[in-house]
Amino acid sequence: MARIPLLQVNDLSLTFGGEPVFDGLSAVIQPGDRVALVGRNGSGKSTLMKVMAGLVEPDRGEVIVPPGHSVGYMEQDPDMSGFDTLGAFAAHGLEPGELYKVERAGEGLKFDPDRPVATASGGERRRAALAGLMARAPDLMLLDEPTNHLDIEAIGWLEAELRATRTGFVLISHDRAFLRALTRATLWIDRGVVRRQEKGFSDFEAWRDRVWEEEDLQRHKLDRKIKAEARWAVEGISARRKRNQGRVRALQGLRAERAAQITRAGTAGMAFDAGPKSGRKVIEADAISKAYGEKIILKPFSVTVMRGDRVAFVGPNGVGKTTLLKMLLGEVAPDTGTVKLGTGLESAVFDQARAQLDPDQSLWDSLTGDPGMRVSGKADQVMVRGQPKHVVGYLKEFLFDERQARAPVRSLSGGEKARLLLARLMARPSNLLVLDEPTNDLDVETLDLLQDLLGEYDGTVLLVSHDRDFLDRVAATTVAMEGDGSATIYAGGWSDYQAQKGTVAVREAADAKSARSKVEKPRRETATGLSFTEKHRLEALPAQIERLEAEIGKLEQLLADPELYTREPVKFKKATEALVERQQKLSAAEEDWLMLEDKAGG
Repeated sequence: MARIPLLQVNDLSLTFGGEPVFDGLSAVIQPGDRVALVGRNGSGKSTLMKVMAGLVEPDRGEVIVPPGHSVGYMEQDPDMSGFDTLGAFAAHGLEPGELYKVERAGEGLKFDPDRPVATASGGERRRAALAGLMARAPDLMLLDEPTNHLDIEAIGWLEAELRATRTGFVLISHDRAFLRALTRATLWIDRGVVRRQEKGFSDFEAWRDRVWEEEDLQRHKLDRKIKAEARWAVEGISARRKRNQGRVRALQGLRAERAAQITRAGTAGMAFDAGPKSGRKVIEADAISKAYGEKIILKPFSVTVMRGDRVAFVGPNGVGKTTLLKMLLGEVAPDTGTVKLGTGLESAVFDQARAQLDPDQSLWDSLTGDPGMRVSGKADQVMVRGQPKHVVGYLKEFLFDERQARAPVRSLSGGEKARLLLARLMARPSNLLVLDEPTNDLDVETLDLLQDLLGEYDGTVLLVSHDRDFLDRVAATTVAMEGDGSATIYAGGWSDYQAQKGTVAVREAADAKSARSKVEKPRRETATGLSFTEKHRLEALPAQIERLEAEIGKLEQLLADPELYTREPVKFKKATEALVERQQKLSAAEEDWLMLEDKAGG
């Protein structure tokens, strides 16, 4: 017996004052489905979800929810008017005997039900909306970026709940690890068309690449056919003095078909402008600590950040990651200890709250109003990596179209705001990147590009993130803060941290006497003769040396081409400079390794 779908959309068409978002889109969600809804930023994922939830009316088509079935939608910006507290909002629609479900979800998602709505942050409101939806447990949950504003612990709780539920769900998320763990089917929106595959997100990228390869092959065949038919049409006139009108009309049809094909959106033209090199030692912190009243944020902690390091800071919300980061950058003074910043630092900051963006400004004004990007006397140009560029041209590099240039920032999706902030960030020269939750709302392709750019970036990266996959891809060192004031250094990314923390002693005793002794003698020696930071530096160096040797090998292979200098002199120059720079880095890394190895040996 055929199952009755939980939800069905038929022949949807929707236009927002320009190109259609969808045209003839159809999809079916079955009971128990666990579906990843994927697509580029701006492809219409959130809009489709709102249509499914009945919040947006399509121009044409229908949304069918069979009688007796319920659909719940997690709102990005929930309307809480009429509710005094977050708990009251989350509990509306529940029977008195079900209120415990809100309390349980509140504990897992870390929000305070007694928090007044008037003083709640956007993240707290979203967590309350998610808790209410989880408590009501409709037949189908529509979840749009549910992990935003959640720390790794809360993400783990939500992942376990969704894995155990019998409720069907459709999930939009930038978090690859979350999608891989939970989804069994994939809906892919691409240029107004939705495709479905009965496999989870783990197989999405391979599927996408296969579809695009087939599409490119078909387009190539069509182009060749048009070229052949066009040649026949020209030659046929002189050879026979009379056209075969049927073939001419067929040629016109082929050209119309080719013109109607919507080309794929390119990858955002992102590139970091590496400023002048900083000193070799970027940050040196000795026994820094911080407390607010009786609450200990950080026990005495020492770390040295070298040029080129990729350091991630992880831990639950509220443990002090941002405070530690600000102490390391010299923005907050530690209670004890010292922080020394290296020479020639030029920092660029990506903030989680997007506070650098004025929602009432247009995209145009957001760029031209930035003093660091302004071109004197040119209202339509911005300075990008030392060169003037037209505002619209630069916006197009980040996949914005000309019509969006004068639109207000508030009209952008979360992913588009992230891209706009990256556009501002990447225009400025820097040698120290500070990235606070940079992955929120970005699509898979942009995340891949950002990861590659961070790998190629010449400077130093400090990263705060709850995205486990991104941490594994980017971080070479992880500083873990687990809420008791301790900050522990691990070699590698998130998975390495998880593997190590159960087998090594990760905390030092921290009574008042030892805290005082650390102020006087911050670099406490271990049995090996190394400080804690030096020990982890020694463990991380072999991987860094291996990476540099691989990069040098690739550059030497490229420069071995005798024609490269005459064919592509700019590329030859850049490759030569990169080879010299990586050889210097390798020499410094090997020198560090020898020094630390010698010190460890006593």
